[in-house]
This record gives sequence, C-alpha cells and structure tokens, in this order.
Amino acid sequence: MAPTSRPGTPSVNPSPLRQAVTATGSESVSVVDAPHGQAVDVKPGELPSSHGTATPALVTMASAEVAPAPAINTLPRETKTELDRIGKQFSLHKERLRSIVDQFVSDLRLGLSKYGEPMAMIPTYVTGVPTGDEKGTFLALDLGGTNLRVCEVNLEGNHKFSLRQQKYKVSTELKTGEATVLFDYMAESVDHFLTETAGTNVEEDVHLGLTFSFPVEQSALDKGVLLTWTKGFSAKNAVGNDVVKLLQDAFDRKHLHVKCTALVNDTVGTLMSRAYLSGGNCILGAIFGTGTNGAYVEKVENIKKLGSEVRQLLGPSAQQMIINGEWGAFDNAFDNKLDRESINPRFQLFEKFISGMYQGEICRNLLLYLVDNNYLFNGHSSAQLNSHYGFDTSVMSDIETPAPKALANINPATLKPAHFDLTSKTSTSVRPNPDPGKQVWHDRTPDEMHAADANSSLQSLQTRKILVEQMGFEPNQVTDDDTEIVLWACRTVATRAARLSACAVAAVLEQTGTVGQDVDVGVDGSMVQFYPGFEDRLRDALRDLIGADAEKKVVIGMAKDGSGVGAALGALQAKKQNTA
Repeated sequence: MAPTSRPGTPSVNPSPLRQAVTATGSESVSVVDAPHGQAVDVKPGELPSSHGTATPALVTMASAEVAPAPAINTLPRETKTELDRIGKQFSLHKERLRSIVDQFVSDLRLGLSKYGEPMAMIPTYVTGVPTGDEKGTFLALDLGGTNLRVCEVNLEGNHKFSLRQQKYKVSTELKTGEATVLFDYMAESVDHFLTETAGTNVEEDVHLGLTFSFPVEQSALDKGVLLTWTKGFSAKNAVGNDVVKLLQDAFDRKHLHVKCTALVNDTVGTLMSRAYLSGGNCILGAIFGTGTNGAYVEKVENIKKLGSEVRQLLGPSAQQMIINGEWGAFDNAFDNKLDRESINPRFQLFEKFISGMYQGEICRNLLLYLVDNNYLFNGHSSAQLNSHYGFDTSVMSDIETPAPKALANINPATLKPAHFDLTSKTSTSVRPNPDPGKQVWHDRTPDEMHAADANSSLQSLQTRKILVEQMGFEPNQVTDDDTEIVLWACRTVATRAARLSACAVAAVLEQTGTVGQDVDVGVDGSMVQFYPGFEDRLRDALRDLIGADAEKKVVIGMAKDGSGVGAALGALQAKKQNTA
C-alpha cells in the first residue's frame, strides 16, 4: 500500500474519511499486547464505531449535500478553455460508460470460464446468503495486519444481532517466526476472549469464520492454501499449507470447543452482512474505500471453470455461489502517470481510478499541472502539495463538503499556514514558471487580500482555509479564482471515480440478469460512506447505463464490518451447508 501519511506531518484530528482512507484494519477497539484487555459491548442490531461506541447497523452513507458547483465561467478565458480541455479527458459520457461495462462483463465471463485471468472471479464455495431470520452464536477471527480481532456475534433473528469484540496486537516476532507459534497465539486469543472477556464457558462446539487477508487458493468453504505472505508477514512453514487446518490444529492443541468452518473474504462478508440486515434480494457486496472489490451471487452453471469433482461435492442442490470478483484488476487504464508511480505498476488498474487511496494523488497531479502552467496559485506550490501522496483524498472530501455559516466570521488574512518538515527533493514553495513571458498575478498583501475577498463565498473561504491550514499555502497565495479551480479539480476527479464505480455495479446487474428487478446492493468503504455526493454521482451514471426506471429499483445500503460480522455469517452458512 502506498503511504497516505508522511514523516514530519503535524498531528491533527483526522476527518472520518482520512481515518478510513489511511486505516489498515477494521473498526477500532482496544488493542492489547497480550491476550488481556476490555471488550466492547454493542447493543442488538448495532455495529461499533471507530471509537468503540455503538452506531446503527445500517450505517448512513455520505451526505447527498455537496459544495455548490465551482464558478469556472467567471475565470479568465484562457484558464476556462484549459479546464474545459482537461475536463473532457476526465468525462465519461454515456457511450464511454457503455463500452466500459461491455468490456467489464466480457472480462467477468472470461474469469468465470478459466483460471489465471486478471479478473480472477474466485469461487468462494458459499452457496447461499442469510435471510435475517437465522439465530445462533458464531465467532469471527480477523487477521489482516497489525492487529488480530476476535468477534462474537449473537444472531437474534428479525434482522437483529448483538456483537462483542476484542483486538490483540500481533508482534513482529509473531509475524516472522514459526507459523505454529502465530496460529497458537491466534487460538490463545480466542480462548482468552471466550473465557475472560466474553465470560463464556464453552461446552459445545462453536463455529468460527476466518477472515484471512492474504492471497489464498480456496478449494472449499473451509479449505484455503496460503500462496504468499504480504503486509510484513513472513511466518515460516505456512506458505503452501491450508490456513484453516493450521488454525484448527491450534484450537485442538488447546482443546478448545471451536471449529473453523469458513474462510471468508471481507467483500463476501459485506454481502453476507447486508443480506442479514436487509433480507431478501441482496445480490452484490461492494467495497469503495481505500481499495475496491465486489462479490456477487452467481449461478453455479455459469462458473465454467469448476471441475466435475467440485460440482459433485457441491451436489445438485447448490444452484448458486458467491463469487469474489477481484474487480480491482480490471484493465481499463486512464492515468498512466499514476500507474507508473504506484507501488504496483500495471496491476489493480481499475482500483487506481476508483479507490480513496489514489484519488488524492490523481488530483494532486492535476493541480501541479495547473501550477506549472500558471493557471493556479500564480505558479506557487507548497512543500505538501509537491510531495508524493501529499494531497490526501480526505482533503478533497473536506473541500467538497458544504461550508458552515460560521466561516463568515473568518478574516482570510488571519489564517495561519501549516509548516511541514518534509525531505522530498521537490519540496519547494515555488515551482519554476515554464513560460516567463506569460501574464501572471502578483501576490497580494494581507490588506489587499482582505479587501478583494470581502465578498468571497463561504465555500471559497472554506477551501482557502483548507489550503492554508492543511496544505501549507500562505494566505496571500490563494485567490477566489484559485479556490474555484481547486473545487473543480476535486469534483472532476471524484465524479469520474463514482461513475466508474457505477460500471462495476451495472456489469453485475447485467451478468445476473437482474436489471429492472428489485435488488439490494450492500456497500462499504470510505468513499461511499464519507465522500460528499458519491452515491448520487454513482446513481447518475447507473441511470445512464440501465435506465431511470431500473435504477430506482436498486437499493444501495451500507453493510459495515464484512471482516467481522460477515465472517461470522460465513460460519452460519457453513453450518447450513453441512446440514443440508
């Protein structure tokens, strides 16, 4: 993962999007160095927030309210002409959207027909989704980075559940030592959670779902061979082995009444979680956050690459299966510079034009182009803007958020710029003017600025405040025209991301033959949850693709915690399939 925070950046209270974009794990609760600590109690039908408190299970998505449209028509003619030219390159008109969806469906079907394709279309062996009527207690274990999370989910029926969870720190020694030591620690953490934290005296087997966020080759719902470690893990004698068996052996060594019955991807968990909460017609779970991916319900007969032995094992009753699409690898590149400078060039191309991890960098490159050509900031930049990944997607979100009325009391001349101790070779306050003969504006004195900005819009004031306090610009380097251009750039980049996201949703609807039917789509991730107007822009493109009447029948709702609640629901489904 490319860095989204930089050494020397001052401590600030991050916005929700910044927290979500830069986070490496799931919901925050207490983190402990050994199996001891406090658990978090959550009321029925609720999920923990990032501070461990309870929030509604059907989490609200980003506000539909966005900043007013940028006033680019008032800009100098030369500037407006250049923005129009750039805007056309980012624009995804109806015909372009259609060609992307057609290619998406084609790649999707290719991935269903054979292994080894960029869009992997991974069979999950989950052959059903919950209805919301199920009852029972299930565990989830989530290993994906610095922390290990243990959850207990009590399904109460009627689309309600209660949740308890605890996080345990995974040390470097555990990550790099013997696999048996790591998995023993995982089992010890579950044991501690059940006996000390949850106060549960387990006498009968409890079913557990494992979210294991590393590349595996899955051959059954409860079988998956580790292909390689990532994220700083290198535990010995794990690669090439079944991770479910490694965990179950650890449980058995400790004589725990716990059975790991499901290996679940977090995107699959998003679908499962939404299905339980909403019931009925959830066919797709999609993540639009730091990364992007989707899992959907496919007919088994369409999964051509499944061998006869697998089909026989599934049995004739298995008519459908959830497919983990891995659609972030869809190859439809738009921004070669971003791809070249990313940590994984030529991979996850679709993801780079949708996910929160990359939108800020795309916008930064666009702003620097405008700076270098004297369309923006009078040719000035800042150390922060010049730094790789120095313009976080959360800054875009802040700029597109409607300005509060309280900003009317701010004098722009009194804003204090942040100062960043950055060591980047490009960290310079002024970028060279490539065209010295071109007319540029001169910096204004504080008095001149205050007089000129007396009638600034609240949105302009907010954008200037963000540029000064978060990006390190001097107040007299930012004009009203500059704020309109920055807002335009943020909106242009984010709108393209939302419209591309709609292509993935439309492709799944077309593949499943559900266009025009009442369907439910579960979503998660920082872009869809926090970025202003993201869903509206996605829906606008969806209307272009499937028609207004069909778009109205698509319910899009948040389904948080696919790696926790979703994994527990995976264990529920495993129990169903084993008793069928």
